[in-house]
Amino acid sequence: MIAIFVLLAYLLGSIPNSVWIGKFFYNIDVREFGSGNAGATNTFRVLGKRAGIPVLIFDILKGTLAVTLSYFSGFNTTSIEFIDLQLGLGVAALIGHIFPVFAGFRGGKGVATILGVVLCILPLACALSLSVFLLILISTRIVSLSSMIAGITFPIFLNIVFGNTNPILTVFSIIVAALLIITHRKNIQRLLKKEESKVRLFPVKNK
Repeated sequence: MIAIFVLLAYLLGSIPNSVWIGKFFYNIDVREFGSGNAGATNTFRVLGKRAGIPVLIFDILKGTLAVTLSYFSGFNTTSIEFIDLQLGLGVAALIGHIFPVFAGFRGGKGVATILGVVLCILPLACALSLSVFLLILISTRIVSLSSMIAGITFPIFLNIVFGNTNPILTVFSIIVAALLIITHRKNIQRLLKKEESKVRLFPVKNK
Protein backbone atom coordinates (compact mmCIF):
# COMPACT_ATOMS: atom_id res chain seq x y z
CA MET A 1 0.00 0.00 0.00
CA ILE A 2 2.82 2.42 0.80
CA ALA A 3 4.32 1.81 -2.65
CA ILE A 4 0.94 2.56 -4.21
CA PHE A 5 0.63 5.80 -2.21
CA VAL A 6 4.12 6.88 -3.28
CA LEU A 7 3.29 6.12 -6.92
CA LEU A 8 0.05 8.08 -6.66
CA ALA A 9 1.93 11.02 -5.12
CA TYR A 10 4.42 10.97 -7.98
CA LEU A 11 1.61 10.88 -10.54
CA LEU A 12 -0.12 13.80 -8.81
CA GLY A 13 3.10 15.77 -8.95
CA SER A 14 3.51 14.83 -12.60
CA ILE A 15 0.32 16.59 -13.69
CA PRO A 16 1.80 19.38 -15.87
CA ASN A 17 -0.77 22.11 -15.24
CA SER A 18 1.15 24.85 -17.00
CA VAL A 19 1.85 22.72 -20.07
CA TRP A 20 -1.73 21.54 -20.45
CA ILE A 21 -3.28 24.95 -19.81
CA GLY A 22 -0.82 26.61 -22.17
CA LYS A 23 -1.42 24.14 -24.98
CA PHE A 24 -5.20 23.84 -24.55
CA PHE A 25 -6.11 27.51 -24.12
CA TYR A 26 -3.23 29.33 -25.81
CA ASN A 27 -1.70 26.74 -28.17
CA ILE A 28 1.64 27.48 -26.48
CA ASP A 29 4.11 25.24 -24.66
CA VAL A 30 5.40 27.50 -21.89
CA ARG A 31 8.63 25.50 -21.80
CA GLU A 32 9.57 26.94 -25.17
CA PHE A 33 9.51 30.51 -23.89
CA GLY A 34 10.78 32.58 -20.97
CA SER A 35 12.94 30.57 -18.58
CA GLY A 36 12.05 27.33 -20.35
CA ASN A 37 10.45 25.50 -17.43
CA ALA A 38 6.91 24.44 -16.60
CA GLY A 39 6.50 26.35 -13.36
CA ALA A 40 3.99 28.92 -12.22
CA THR A 41 6.47 31.82 -12.43
CA ASN A 42 7.23 31.12 -16.07
CA THR A 43 3.52 30.77 -16.78
CA PHE A 44 2.93 34.24 -15.33
CA ARG A 45 5.80 35.52 -17.47
CA VAL A 46 4.67 33.88 -20.72
CA LEU A 47 0.86 33.73 -20.48
CA GLY A 48 -0.03 36.31 -17.82
CA LYS A 49 -1.95 36.11 -14.57
CA ARG A 50 -5.13 34.57 -16.03
CA ALA A 51 -3.12 31.40 -16.66
CA GLY A 52 -0.50 31.91 -13.95
CA ILE A 53 -2.88 32.06 -10.98
CA PRO A 54 -4.63 28.72 -11.72
CA VAL A 55 -1.27 27.05 -12.39
CA LEU A 56 0.10 28.36 -9.08
CA ILE A 57 -2.93 27.09 -7.16
CA PHE A 58 -2.87 23.68 -8.85
CA ASP A 59 0.88 23.28 -8.27
CA ILE A 60 0.44 24.01 -4.55
CA LEU A 61 -2.49 21.59 -4.36
CA LYS A 62 -0.42 18.83 -5.95
CA GLY A 63 1.91 18.87 -2.96
CA THR A 64 -0.89 19.15 -0.42
CA LEU A 65 -3.02 16.40 -1.94
CA ALA A 66 -0.03 14.07 -2.19
CA VAL A 67 0.71 14.47 1.53
CA THR A 68 -3.00 14.06 2.36
CA LEU A 69 -2.82 10.50 1.00
CA SER A 70 -1.06 9.60 4.25
CA TYR A 71 -4.35 9.86 6.14
CA PHE A 72 -5.59 6.77 4.28
CA SER A 73 -2.61 4.68 5.37
CA GLY A 74 -4.03 3.61 8.72
CA PHE A 75 -0.98 4.89 10.61
CA ASN A 76 -1.48 6.79 13.85
CA THR A 77 -1.17 10.46 12.93
CA THR A 78 1.23 11.07 15.82
CA SER A 79 3.53 8.17 14.94
CA ILE A 80 6.96 8.40 13.36
CA GLU A 81 5.76 6.12 10.56
CA PHE A 82 3.03 8.60 9.66
CA ILE A 83 5.48 11.52 9.49
CA ASP A 84 7.93 9.45 7.45
CA LEU A 85 5.16 8.57 5.00
CA GLN A 86 4.12 12.21 4.68
CA LEU A 87 7.69 13.20 3.89
CA GLY A 88 8.04 10.38 1.38
CA LEU A 89 4.82 11.37 -0.36
CA GLY A 90 5.91 15.00 -0.46
CA VAL A 91 9.25 14.11 -2.01
CA ALA A 92 7.52 11.86 -4.55
CA ALA A 93 5.18 14.69 -5.58
CA LEU A 94 8.13 17.07 -5.88
CA ILE A 95 10.05 14.62 -8.07
CA GLY A 96 6.93 14.24 -10.18
CA HIS A 97 6.68 18.00 -10.63
CA ILE A 98 10.33 18.35 -11.64
CA PHE A 99 10.35 15.19 -13.79
CA PRO A 100 6.72 14.70 -14.91
CA VAL A 101 5.97 11.44 -16.69
CA PHE A 102 3.06 13.16 -18.48
CA ALA A 103 5.26 15.87 -20.01
CA GLY A 104 8.42 14.17 -21.17
CA PHE A 105 10.11 14.55 -17.76
CA ARG A 106 10.54 18.30 -18.36
CA GLY A 107 8.79 20.05 -15.50
CA GLY A 108 9.13 23.02 -13.20
CA LYS A 109 11.43 23.90 -10.32
CA GLY A 110 9.07 22.75 -7.61
CA VAL A 111 8.70 25.89 -5.51
CA ALA A 112 4.90 25.90 -5.44
CA THR A 113 4.70 22.14 -4.93
CA ILE A 114 7.20 22.32 -2.06
CA LEU A 115 5.02 25.04 -0.57
CA GLY A 116 2.01 22.74 -0.72
CA VAL A 117 3.95 19.95 0.95
CA VAL A 118 5.43 21.93 3.84
CA LEU A 119 2.20 23.84 4.44
CA CYS A 120 0.60 20.50 5.17
CA ILE A 121 3.41 19.00 7.25
CA LEU A 122 5.16 21.97 8.91
CA PRO A 123 2.81 24.95 8.65
CA LEU A 124 4.48 27.26 11.19
CA ALA A 125 8.00 27.01 9.78
CA CYS A 126 6.52 27.28 6.30
CA ALA A 127 4.61 30.44 7.24
CA LEU A 128 7.80 32.14 8.42
CA SER A 129 9.68 31.15 5.27
CA LEU A 130 6.77 32.38 3.18
CA SER A 131 6.98 35.72 4.99
CA VAL A 132 10.67 35.89 4.07
CA PHE A 133 9.76 35.13 0.46
CA LEU A 134 7.27 37.98 0.35
CA LEU A 135 9.66 40.46 1.97
CA ILE A 136 12.45 39.65 -0.48
CA LEU A 137 10.04 39.69 -3.42
CA ILE A 138 8.64 43.10 -2.49
CA SER A 139 12.12 44.55 -2.06
CA THR A 140 13.78 42.99 -5.13
CA ARG A 141 10.91 41.88 -7.42
CA ILE A 142 12.99 38.78 -8.24
CA VAL A 143 11.06 35.54 -7.74
CA SER A 144 14.04 33.19 -8.02
CA LEU A 145 16.08 35.04 -5.40
CA SER A 146 13.07 35.19 -3.07
CA SER A 147 12.45 31.45 -3.48
CA MET A 148 16.04 30.47 -2.75
CA ILE A 149 16.39 32.68 0.32
CA ALA A 150 13.04 31.44 1.67
CA GLY A 151 14.19 27.87 1.09
CA ILE A 152 17.44 28.47 2.97
CA THR A 153 15.56 29.94 5.94
CA PHE A 154 13.20 26.95 6.16
CA PRO A 155 15.60 24.56 7.97
CA ILE A 156 16.77 27.47 10.14
CA PHE A 157 13.24 28.23 11.31
CA LEU A 158 12.36 24.57 11.77
CA ASN A 159 15.45 23.49 13.67
CA ILE A 160 16.52 26.63 15.53
CA VAL A 161 13.40 28.73 16.04
CA PHE A 162 11.03 25.81 16.65
CA GLY A 163 13.65 23.48 18.14
CA ASN A 164 12.89 20.43 16.00
CA THR A 165 14.49 17.25 17.39
CA ASN A 166 13.34 14.82 14.69
CA PRO A 167 16.42 14.00 12.56
CA ILE A 168 14.25 12.94 9.61
CA LEU A 169 12.52 16.33 9.53
CA THR A 170 15.93 17.98 9.77
CA VAL A 171 17.18 16.06 6.75
CA PHE A 172 13.97 16.82 4.88
CA SER A 173 14.27 20.56 5.53
CA ILE A 174 17.86 20.56 4.29
CA ILE A 175 16.87 18.60 1.17
CA VAL A 176 14.14 21.17 0.46
CA ALA A 177 16.66 24.02 0.70
CA ALA A 178 19.22 22.15 -1.44
CA LEU A 179 16.67 21.28 -4.13
CA LEU A 180 15.63 24.91 -4.46
CA ILE A 181 19.24 25.91 -4.98
CA ILE A 182 19.93 23.07 -7.45
CA THR A 183 16.83 23.72 -9.56
CA HIS A 184 17.69 27.43 -9.74
CA ARG A 185 21.23 26.98 -11.11
CA LYS A 186 20.53 28.95 -14.28
CA ASN A 187 18.82 31.68 -12.27
CA ILE A 188 21.92 31.98 -10.08
CA GLN A 189 24.04 32.49 -13.20
CA ARG A 190 21.70 35.23 -14.41
CA LEU A 191 21.68 36.82 -10.95
CA LEU A 192 25.48 36.97 -10.95
CA LYS A 193 25.39 38.60 -14.38
CA LYS A 194 22.60 40.93 -13.22
CA GLU A 195 20.41 39.59 -16.03
CA GLU A 196 17.62 37.99 -13.98
CA SER A 197 14.19 39.29 -14.89
CA LYS A 198 11.98 41.11 -12.41
CA VAL A 199 8.24 40.86 -11.98
CA ARG A 200 5.77 43.71 -11.87
CA LEU A 201 4.04 43.42 -8.52
CA PHE A 202 1.63 46.31 -8.83
CA PRO A 203 -0.12 47.66 -11.93
CA VAL A 204 1.24 50.89 -13.35
CA LYS A 205 -1.37 53.61 -13.41
CA ASN A 206 -1.70 55.54 -16.64
CA LYS A 207 -1.19 59.25 -16.21
